[in-house]
Amino acid sequence: MSAENSTDNSAPGGESTFTVVVAAVANLGIAVAKAIAGLISGSSAMLSEAAHSVADTVTEVLLLTALKRSEKPADEEHPLGYGPERYIWALLASVATFVGGAVFAFYDGIHTLVQGEELGDPLISYIVLGIAFLLEGYSLRTGLRQVRGEAARLGAPATHYLRHTPDTAVKAVVMEDSAALAGLVLAAGGLLGGQLSGSGVWDGVASLLIGALLVYVAWVLGRSNAQLLIGRPVPTAMRAGIREELLSVPHIIEVLELTTLIQGPTEILVAAKIDFRDASTAAQIEWACEEAEEQLQERYPAIRRVYLEPTPGLGPVVRGGPAGSDPPGA
Repeated sequence: MSAENSTDNSAPGGESTFTVVVAAVANLGIAVAKAIAGLISGSSAMLSEAAHSVADTVTEVLLLTALKRSEKPADEEHPLGYGPERYIWALLASVATFVGGAVFAFYDGIHTLVQGEELGDPLISYIVLGIAFLLEGYSLRTGLRQVRGEAARLGAPATHYLRHTPDTAVKAVVMEDSAALAGLVLAAGGLLGGQLSGSGVWDGVASLLIGALLVYVAWVLGRSNAQLLIGRPVPTAMRAGIREELLSVPHIIEVLELTTLIQGPTEILVAAKIDFRDASTAAQIEWACEEAEEQLQERYPAIRRVYLEPTPGLGPVVRGGPAGSDPPGA
C-alpha cells in the first residue's frame, strides 16, 4: 500500500487511549515537581515549564474526552455517528496548550527581563529537569512506537504518517512530548546561563523561547483539527484506488463524481455518482452497489459508509432507441 494511503487506519482506538493516558500521568507528576523547583530556585523558565506541563495535562484530559465521546455509536439524532466530535475536543486541547502554556511563558519571560529575578539554588531544578526528561522520553517513546507501528502497517514513512494521520490524539502526544523535551533543554540552558553569569536574562530568554515553541505546537495541532472539522478528503492515491475498485464492479461503466470525507481515524465516508450500463436491470444495479461496498471495505477497512447514486452518463442521447431509453421530458 502506498504512503499516500495513510488514512486507511483500521487499528482500534485502544492504543491511542493508552498513549494519551501515559502522557497525562507523566505530565501531571512533572507539573507539580517543576512548580516546586521553580519556586525554590526562583527560575522563570522552570515556572514556564510547570505551566507547560499543566497545559499538557489539560490537553491529555481533553484528548481522552475526545476519544471516548467519538466512540459513541450512531443514533437518530446523529445518523453519521460522533466521529468528528474528537476533533472539536482536540481543537480545544490545542487552545489549552496556547493559553495555558504559551501565554504564561511569554508573560513570565517578559516580566523577568523587565523586573529581573533573584536566582536561588538551581540544584533542585536540575534534578527535576533530569527526572522530567526521563518521564517525557518514555511518554514520547510510547507515542512514537504507535506511529511507527501504524506507518509500517500502511507502508508509509513514519514522518509522512505523522503529518497526515487523522488520529490527532497520537499526533498531539508526539508533538507535545517533543516540545516538552526541547523545553526542558531550554530551561536547563536558562538555569546554567544564569548560574554562570549571575544574570536572570538567560532565564527570561529561555522562558520566551519555550513560549514560542508552544505557540508553534498549538498552531500545528489547531490547524490539523480545523481541517478535519471543515471536512478533509482522503489522500489522492486512495481516491484513485476507490475509483479503481468502483470501476472493477460489473455494470458500472463510469464514476461521474466521487466525494470522500474523513470522519475519524477509522471512519471514512464515500459518496459517488455512478453511470451504470443502460441495459442493467434494477436488480443488477442493486447487486452492483452491494458488491462495490464490499470491495471497498475489503481494500480499505476504514471505509464505513458508501453511498452510490445512479446517474445518467454525459454521452449523447440516442433518440428512437428501445423503450424507456429517452430521458424524462424528451
